[in-house]
Amino acid sequence: MALLDSIDSPADLKKLSADQLPALADELRARILDTVSEVGGHLAPNLGVVELTIALHYVFDSPTDKIIWDVGHQSYPHKLLTGRRDRFATIRQPGGLSGFTTPSESPHDPYGAGHGSTSIAAALGFARARDLRGTHEKVVAVIGDGSLTGGLALAALNQAGATRADMLVVLNDNEMSIGHNVGALSAYLAGLRVGLVEPAVRWMRDDVGQTLRRLPMGDAFVDAMDRLRNGVKQLIVPGMLFEEMGFTYLGPIDGHSIGDLVTVLREASRLPGPVLIHAVTKKGRGYKPAEDNPTRFHGTKPFDQSNGHARASGAVTFSQTFGSALLELARADKRIVAVAAAMLDGTGLVPFRDAFPDRCFDLGMSEEAAVVFAAGLAAAGYRPVVAIYSTFLQRAYDPILHDVALQRLPVVFALDRAGLVGDDGPTHHGVFDLSYLRHIPEMVCMAPRDEGDLRRMLATALSLDGPSSLRYPRGAGPRRGTDEPLVPLEVGRAELLRDGGDVAILAVGPLVDAALEAADLLAAQRIHAAVVNARFVRPLDADLIADLASRCQGIVTVEENTVVGGFGGGVLELLAARGIAVPVRVLGLPDAFVPHGDRSALLAEHGLDAAGIADAAVRICAQVPSGQIMAGGK
Repeated sequence: MALLDSIDSPADLKKLSADQLPALADELRARILDTVSEVGGHLAPNLGVVELTIALHYVFDSPTDKIIWDVGHQSYPHKLLTGRRDRFATIRQPGGLSGFTTPSESPHDPYGAGHGSTSIAAALGFARARDLRGTHEKVVAVIGDGSLTGGLALAALNQAGATRADMLVVLNDNEMSIGHNVGALSAYLAGLRVGLVEPAVRWMRDDVGQTLRRLPMGDAFVDAMDRLRNGVKQLIVPGMLFEEMGFTYLGPIDGHSIGDLVTVLREASRLPGPVLIHAVTKKGRGYKPAEDNPTRFHGTKPFDQSNGHARASGAVTFSQTFGSALLELARADKRIVAVAAAMLDGTGLVPFRDAFPDRCFDLGMSEEAAVVFAAGLAAAGYRPVVAIYSTFLQRAYDPILHDVALQRLPVVFALDRAGLVGDDGPTHHGVFDLSYLRHIPEMVCMAPRDEGDLRRMLATALSLDGPSSLRYPRGAGPRRGTDEPLVPLEVGRAELLRDGGDVAILAVGPLVDAALEAADLLAAQRIHAAVVNARFVRPLDADLIADLASRCQGIVTVEENTVVGGFGGGVLELLAARGIAVPVRVLGLPDAFVPHGDRSALLAEHGLDAAGIADAAVRICAQVPSGQIMAGGK
């Protein structure tokens, strides 16, 4: 029987001998590789933390002791060891396990995560709560070196060190976030990996100190040696940055040696105050394609395990279309620069970086800094395009409002992964950006139906004198308009794709195509529907909307965004301001966090497919009360 099949909880893990743990590591890697190659998921990060996860659960007593994973996408080994082995094949599938840590899923997940840099602050909160209760559980934060570049993580380190909180931080240093790390802190950690001087210094202090204390005035000599030791450490000993912040620093150690990890974790658990263990790991460990290309296998679709080749088609994505359009525009305008937050590859900016390395800036996992940095560039006369996933740009709301919009700076926000993202789930669904951007003064908000819209909207954004945003989905589009000239659109002008006098369907983004399909379904029922590609969520095409409202029985708005404060809300505000009373049905995602699942199935579930839109239109024609809002057409 496999060792893994005997483990239903961390208590079962502790029954194994130390000699059996490497074999368990091999089994964990095999199970993760077999599953992810079939269903997709985060591969390289999980292969890199197998030994670290085993050691953590071998030393600590979860769920009494709290192990908090930063981001949570590297928690697959943790899930396998904490009672979720039999359901592991369902990971990221509808109704299955989440790809991230989720408290509702297991008591071994004390804190939910999906965004980076949060674990240290959360662990500090757990540690202070423990102290207030007077209990004695251990609190451990596991954070990658990529997440450590975030200001939130550094602020938490500062607070934990200053308050001498009794907690442990494990720095999982694999030299990567999703792509290669950037910045001074990354360079500092790279310097720590070259070797250790600290053991020699400790040996000198301990052994020589014992001898000196036997001599007259020996204690004074030892104190002087300590002062000399600290001065020397400032120059040559790893970890002084963390030591100066109040942490006891242990490392760097081999993050794939279970024996070393267990020894150091046990030592750390006995030390008072904040302790940081620096464990050096290799992303993708044990699977050569992932070791050779950890970025490609950070998050992957199903693939052929024998060679690592993806099974899905290589269709051109919206991200790639955005990147190529930006590159084309930048060749004609030297003021255009690109800004990212640790996501150059995911946002399609690698070709731009390769072509214009001096005009492409990666601020690391720090969206707030990226936006303020872009504001500085814009104030200095450049045209920055900030490419960040919709769900991650939420972290920079105040800089967008205060540093960009208030100063009316021409910063372009390119929101990748807008709308539902499927198997990554609620932490990554980009379904709030229309709401959190639409109400900001000076902001122009756009949503392309297809690649042609996307290209022209980017040109539009770069022609404006103030802030703007365009949001587009994950994956490939319909491949329309890719060869159209990069000519700016008229701001606030929608596109009437189909006219009709019974009901008007106003849609934004890729759901415009579903609206056209709905119009075909309605035509079969002798209902004539007008279909509008809104294009602009702010400003709205007020004249077109008012005209349709005056001659149709009702309006249906369609958006892949929460119904609270989004596009539909803007239409209702417009009609109210103009004193137009007409039945309106707002279709969108509910005022709730949508779980992970297949995107098409989720859209259908919430009435955002052609059938759901058509059903809402039929109800409008049956005289639904004016102003009714629905999250979905059901």
